[in-house]
Parts: sequence; C-alpha cells; structure tokens
Amino acid sequence: MCSLARALEKDIEAAAEALKPAERKRIHTFIATSPIHMKYKLKMSPEEVLERAKKAVSYARNFTDDVEFSCEDATRSEREFLYKIIEEAIKAGATVINIPDTVGYAIPDEFYNLIRDIKENVPNIDKAIISVHCHDDLGLATANSLMAVLAGARQVECTINGIGERAGNAALEEVVMALKVRKDHFKGLYTEVNTPELYKTSRLLCRITGTFVQPNKAIVGDNAFAHESGIHQHGVLAKRETYEIMKPEDVGFPKSKIVLGKHSGRHALKAKLKELGYEVDEETLNKLFEKFKALADQKKEVYEEDLEALIYEQFRTSGGEDYLKLEHLQVQTGNNILPTATVKLVFKGEEKTATETGNGPVDAAIKAIQKATGIKPKFVDYSIKALTPNTDAQAEARVVIELDGIKASGRASDIDIVKASVKAYVDALNRLLARKEYLRSKQNIRQEGTV
Repeated sequence: MCSLARALEKDIEAAAEALKPAERKRIHTFIATSPIHMKYKLKMSPEEVLERAKKAVSYARNFTDDVEFSCEDATRSEREFLYKIIEEAIKAGATVINIPDTVGYAIPDEFYNLIRDIKENVPNIDKAIISVHCHDDLGLATANSLMAVLAGARQVECTINGIGERAGNAALEEVVMALKVRKDHFKGLYTEVNTPELYKTSRLLCRITGTFVQPNKAIVGDNAFAHESGIHQHGVLAKRETYEIMKPEDVGFPKSKIVLGKHSGRHALKAKLKELGYEVDEETLNKLFEKFKALADQKKEVYEEDLEALIYEQFRTSGGEDYLKLEHLQVQTGNNILPTATVKLVFKGEEKTATETGNGPVDAAIKAIQKATGIKPKFVDYSIKALTPNTDAQAEARVVIELDGIKASGRASDIDIVKASVKAYVDALNRLLARKEYLRSKQNIRQEGTV
C-alpha cells in the first residue's frame, strides 16, 4: 500500500500513520522540478528544491525501506537539474523514481528519449526502478506510458477507465492489454493483472464515481467488440481474428446480455451473480432477490446491467442512515398540463411535504425537494441513459450538484426516468450533506498537492 505525501515532514508523518496497518508499505513523496512550478508555485530556488527533496526522501526512510520520489512536471524540467535531483534522491534512499508528465505535455518520442536519457545520465539509476505517471491532456497518456516501458520504465502509474485530474491519466486497461496483445513488440514484458476482471472493475468504478464510459472506449466500452459494418460482420463470422485482436472474454466482456426473467428463482439469481463475480451472503441475496422479483414483474427480461444496478443500490443503501429519505413522489404531466410534483420525505428525522411546478416532471420534482429541504444546490451535470434495449429498459440517471464549493455526484436507476432522476438527485444530496458534515468536523483540512 502506498501513501502520497508532499516533501514536508508533517505530510510524510501523516502518510506513515495511514500506512501502519499495511503489511507492505510505501511512501511516495514529491516536489515540483520545472522552472515554472519552482518560481510561481513553490517560490523556491532550484537549490532549495534539491535540498527539500533529499530531506524528504531521507525522512521517509525512517518509516519504510520502500520510498518513491517524484519530480513533478518532469517533462517541462531542465534536464541537468532533473538528472541531479534524481541522483540525490536515490542517494537519500529512494527505491523508485517516478517521472510524471503532470500536464500531459509530452509527445511519445520525446517521452521515450527522456526516459532513455535519464537511464544514460543518472549514474546510480540502476539502484532504483523507473516509474512513469502520464496525464491525458493531449490524448497521449497511454502512448507515452508504453513508449516509456520500451525505454526502460518498469512501473506505470495508471487508472481504471483513465480517470484522473483534468483529462485523466493513462488507462490501466489500455496499458495492460497493449502489453498482452503486443508482447512481441514489448519483448515479452508482462503484468500480473487478472485481465478477465477489467470489464467488471470498469463498471464497478462507474457506479461508485457516478460517471459513464463512452461507448467507443477502448477495451471496456460497450462498442469495443461490436461490429455493425457488413464487411466486418462477414469477416468476424468467417474468422474472429479478421477484425478482433483480442477475445471479449480476455477482458471479461459479457458474452450474453439477456439473463433472467420473472420466473427465475433464487438459485438462478445466485448462480448469475457468481458468474458476474459477486459473492453474497444469504441475507444480502434475499434482499437482492426481493428487488429482482419486483423488477422482473415490471420488465420482460432482466439484463446483467440491471443486476449490477441492483447490486450498486444495495451496496449504497447499506452504508447507514441518510440525511434525506424520499417516502412518496407523485407527478402530473402531459399535453396542455403544467408539470406538477408532490413529494413526501424525511429530512434529518423530520417528515416534510411540498408541491411545486416546473418545466417538466423532473424539474418539478427537484424543485419540490428543494422547497421541502430548504437546500438549493447548483446543478453541475445531469445525464440519463437506458441500461438495456426495449422501452421497458431501466434508466440510469447521473446528477452532479454543488453547494458552498462542495461537489457531489449521485446515481440511480429505475424503469421510470422521472423516479431514476429524482433518486439520483437524492443520492447526490445525501453525499453532499455527508461531505459538508465531514469537512465541518475537521478543523485542519489542508489542500493536497498533485503529481
């Protein structure tokens, strides 16, 4: 387990404290090394930055033998200074040297040359593992990471679905599958990532973070293994390898969409959940089965995406009491009718009722909740999509709201798009209120740096 810390003793101490339960500990400390960061952000001279880096690494070694050091904004740093600070960090005890493309500025051949030059110009680089951390501002994070591997990097910092600051980071699934599919080009290098879990992990992260993966996303997008062109379809039917360079099952892509129906029993549900990678106890299974039967009564066919939505809902609601609970929702809308919504809810233990009108049923319902709670956050984003085909498909809504500088996202699904939207808003509002309470309870919250 690794904990990130600025090159400050108090941060390193906090990182060490957080790592106490871990069997294998790593502290990752960093400081900016580019002229623009040193001058305008740190307001430090190169000599001061060098000294701070040495002290930080040395101090981190008091808590663990595994210390990673990052030169923030390395791709815009002056080479000679970069070589020097890396050399001194290794002398101080760094076992991993991370080279971040913090603002996604590098071009693949430039990044390859940078890693190669570090290997050739830092005399003690053989005593550390070279790592890279690429951002995707120019859409080159995965390409830069792979070029770094060819140049000698042996650790790639990446994320599922490429999530991260601004345009994101290198996508783990892309890096891993590129190494696996093109092992001939990468000279047999490999990872020990369990690739059949990639698709499920991607979808789990989407539900946790309240984001969607675009359909044409490499490896894990809904269209990654879809073939619409007649020429492509003919080729795939004749021989899969004509248009598919990897098997869908290699990344855990579902083979079949339609899974269960209203006559399916508890054992069938349990077996399907196990097939999807979910092991649940009997109590959880019983709760999921009740929700499944209710959904199956409303839909002709229940899909894997529907089951995942049920699992997420069960996971989210088992985390304790919410600040806000929607008890009743009634909407009136139609041609030549002013959309009107009435809600009954429990807010902080008190029952409240409100009625409002709006531009549509969703707008009216949200305004009614805002009237009842007295809380009117700003809407940052709202989107809705069908999880499966057909007009009885579940809709999955995503809402992002902001209040007093705090953002929160909510996600919910229902065969009724109005209910899905309202439930997502309630989810987001509960998360926002929880975050506000957390921040209120912490008097010394400090802003973390970024690598």
